[in-house]
Amino acid sequence: MISKSVLVIGSGPIIIGQAAEFDYAGAQACKSLREEGYKVILLNSNPATIMTDTDIADRVYIEPLTIEIVEDILIKENPFGILGTLGGQTGLNLTAELHNRGILDKYNVKILGTSMESIEIAEDRDKFRSFLLDINQPAPPSQAVNNYIDALNAAEEIGYPVVVRPAYTLGGTGGGIANNKSELKDIVNSGITLSRVGQVLIEKSLFGWKEIEYEVMRDNNGNVITICNMENIDPMGVHTGDSIVVAPSQTLNDKEYQMLRTASLDIITNLKIKGACNVQLALKPSMIVKESIGNDFSEDPEYYVIEVNPRVSRSSALASKATGYPIARIASKIAIGKNLDEITNPVTGRTFSVFEPSLDYCVVKIPRWPFDKFPNGNRTLGTQMKATGEVMGIERSFEAALLKSIRSLENNKPDLMCKSEILDNNDPTDDRLWIIAEHLRKGSDAVTETKRTYIDYWFTNALEKIIDMENEINKKKLDFDLLRRAKTMGFSDAYIAKIKHLSESNVRTIRKKLNILPTFKMVDTCAAEFEAVTTYFYSTYDEENEAIPLSGEKALVLGSGPIRIGQGIEFDYCSVHASMSLKENGVKSILINSNPETVSTDFDTSSRLYFEPLDSESILDILENESADSNLISTMVQFGGQTAINMSQELGKNKAPILGSNAEVINLASDRAEFEAIAKKSLVMQPAGGSVTKLSDAKKIAEKVGYPVILRPSYVLGGRAMEIIYSERDLSSYFKRAKNFVRGQSILVDQYINGIEIEVDALCDTEEILIPGIMQHVERAGIHSGDSIAIYPAFDLTQEEKNAIVDATKSLGKTLGIKGLMNIQFIVKRDDKSKFTLFVIEVNPRSSRTIPFISKVTGVPMVKLATKIMLNEKLSNLSYGIGLRENLNLFAVKAPVFSMSKLSGVDTFLGPEMKSTGEVMGIDQDFHVAIKKAFISKGIEINNQTPFLLSIADRDKVEATGFIKQLVENGNKLYATEGTYKFIKSLGCGVTMVNKILSRSNTVLNIIDEGKVGAVLNTVTGDRASLQDGYHIRRRATESSIPCYTSIDTALASVMAISDEKINAKAINDYY
Repeated sequence: MISKSVLVIGSGPIIIGQAAEFDYAGAQACKSLREEGYKVILLNSNPATIMTDTDIADRVYIEPLTIEIVEDILIKENPFGILGTLGGQTGLNLTAELHNRGILDKYNVKILGTSMESIEIAEDRDKFRSFLLDINQPAPPSQAVNNYIDALNAAEEIGYPVVVRPAYTLGGTGGGIANNKSELKDIVNSGITLSRVGQVLIEKSLFGWKEIEYEVMRDNNGNVITICNMENIDPMGVHTGDSIVVAPSQTLNDKEYQMLRTASLDIITNLKIKGACNVQLALKPSMIVKESIGNDFSEDPEYYVIEVNPRVSRSSALASKATGYPIARIASKIAIGKNLDEITNPVTGRTFSVFEPSLDYCVVKIPRWPFDKFPNGNRTLGTQMKATGEVMGIERSFEAALLKSIRSLENNKPDLMCKSEILDNNDPTDDRLWIIAEHLRKGSDAVTETKRTYIDYWFTNALEKIIDMENEINKKKLDFDLLRRAKTMGFSDAYIAKIKHLSESNVRTIRKKLNILPTFKMVDTCAAEFEAVTTYFYSTYDEENEAIPLSGEKALVLGSGPIRIGQGIEFDYCSVHASMSLKENGVKSILINSNPETVSTDFDTSSRLYFEPLDSESILDILENESADSNLISTMVQFGGQTAINMSQELGKNKAPILGSNAEVINLASDRAEFEAIAKKSLVMQPAGGSVTKLSDAKKIAEKVGYPVILRPSYVLGGRAMEIIYSERDLSSYFKRAKNFVRGQSILVDQYINGIEIEVDALCDTEEILIPGIMQHVERAGIHSGDSIAIYPAFDLTQEEKNAIVDATKSLGKTLGIKGLMNIQFIVKRDDKSKFTLFVIEVNPRSSRTIPFISKVTGVPMVKLATKIMLNEKLSNLSYGIGLRENLNLFAVKAPVFSMSKLSGVDTFLGPEMKSTGEVMGIDQDFHVAIKKAFISKGIEINNQTPFLLSIADRDKVEATGFIKQLVENGNKLYATEGTYKFIKSLGCGVTMVNKILSRSNTVLNIIDEGKVGAVLNTVTGDRASLQDGYHIRRRATESSIPCYTSIDTALASVMAISDEKINAKAINDYY
């Protein structure tokens, strides 16, 4: 009998180039396969995802995505098939490797969906070019090469500039545009290193051409459909993940649309794709752009095929949300043998999936970049992706959809009047929309901006219309006609208020008096041709309202917006569980979010979905639409991260009820002066410090408590603008920079305490608490909790210390009046006499990024229980007890993952401001094996043969003694800079000295470039001058894909993970 088990491969941690879209795809696949009666086995290393929940798949393995682990799972679970096309490039590469090594054949496991032969043709640059030529599809002149000399010859033959595209990579990793021989060498060597098969394509640059995408689907019988066509506003030369994208295309005529559609369907037909596929094409630019470039491209065909993704991709998630067509769900059914004309479209409930979606609205996607975190990073956009996430706006016109997306970005630039700091830059950057807008205000016009940027005139003209409307609003009285036209064009109340020098609430009042109210339209995949069963809506200013208020008890759940550093997929996990928990408790869930990548914006996650910005205007409009009378329905703000928490005060002002901890409680926890009083009342110590708005006051506090001090603004996420300050000079420098990122906010100045950092997620019903487990950070205080390695259970606490933590948690929760979730950061400071002092650093009255982790490793469904508490259940009536639960017989390690190699110019040094983009988990009954699994999942495998380069600050040298001796005992070869070299020699250990000063020979950079070192430890004293000193070491190590530690604690943990012991896979279901 054939097994009905399927192994689904996930995509691993969130990194630039591979984000939450694969959690969405994987969760849909699991749901789809189980609908067909299959047992689903899931492998993924990311604990923050919905897909790694035990109720999404039958067997869940949160383990490293390696050949050895997969083989172990194949032996244990005996699946008949493997689905690797829903786990992004990671899943695809792992499946290809399993196939090439003969492991799938060995265990009679079938590759489901698109064949490996088709995948290899699409992924191998040389084979793909030959394939296109065989089917008479135009490919840009190119050559696939495996070394720099061949690349140089290819570039000279094709002619500069050339595009370098590595094979089998994600997000354009290792690629770029080379304008000359020098640039070519760096890009090619990086690309070959990062390619799984050591291959790059040297391709003619089509910079300035239009970039068009078609999301297409083919089934087992050869039926093919177009799901969505999308146009990149940015011309070729900017990675599609960094491009602003519009659907449907706006500048193609019917002939061009049909020509590219035919080409896309021809390609997937001949590739024999089974499932979803993304086709990227380049189309000749407009006459204005041709003239600006100085080339009419008369010798080129009308279009070129750029690449094909033979899998569910980032664009698949966008296309799914733009059309309402559930691509991953349908692709999964095709993978197990079903065909489009046999699969019902779950959105309409009536049509079959062979019907092509149609749109009677416009969708705009804008990427979310991390440069608010990294203002010194290189902000120029190219072929290597830099965005961490994206937002989407749906409206009736392009202008309105664009402005809605801008509102959704949460980047402190909610409208086009915001100024860019990089106005004179003609290269494409993350600020290009604001730069164009400012140029237009200063007298430029749409034609000039098209010539400057190569963005099609249709789009620059649309921006010019927005600026014209700004001018009209500025000059005229705000009457019915003007306000109606402004709202129809997408101007927010806040945008209009800024132009008219009014408050946002003033504009809202005027608008409501004039009866200018939004209506809500349904996203139904069929432009209302068939009746739909979905409850997926967007706002517009039209006549008919299709979102009739839901009947019965209901609540609004605020999502978390775009994925960005400091607020990742963990909060989408919490929003989804909150929505599901409400429904389980008989309450209709209404969810609002702006992120197309996530499970929360799937059409059937909630009772009703509003795809809208998470700002006060949208939230109040939705509350009013869903409230039958003047009594607004309740809102949940605890699950959407800092975005939702920040909205709590606005809701409070508008007398909108909040489920769980109310606006006053949230303010008590967030406001420094208020929280000081709470801590005193709770008898919990805080580091000495205060809240200031002036530099002079900050200096007084710093002098009083003593340097170093830690500075941070209130109401921030991810440690935004948080720094450890070691001197008065650095304090002054911080305040100068603070003007740009914390306007009007008070700044907290606290004594820095070096101790053991402890993290607690707890449930509180205003009286009792439940703590599923205490987590201990490997790194001591000073490194942001999101960048620290967290271990459950705490491995180095006495019973007395644990008791103090539990007592403090209960006291704080009760004094604050927490109802639902809270996250607390503590520091345990020990003295020489084995006595300790417990300090509370902060209390977050919301879900945290560790909620998915602690829920999965302890089996305590934190969000589900929090929802019950918000609905007035008491902890004593739930079946999980109160106080601290007993430790389970396991160790779980949550380790951060960084995307620093994608962000040139960004320092990798870790401190109080968060820099990681995602996380992985290692779990085992053995402590060291759990750590080893976590590091393997991070992509770090250190062994006894790994040579280390050490450059250690004076204050850390004595403390590093144990680590150095451990390396020597292991047999690791050591290199060190001069001061560290002398210290290691004084310990009687062997070491080779290298120069830190770059002008001398045999420098630290030389030995990294020559491949002589496999890991780097670089700690600094903390002042900015010393930080800069080691910057080149840290950047070069990162760009060479060499682990670079800036904390001795982290480096020691990685060495602890060295073990010859074989690791085994174990389903999370089997731990409890």
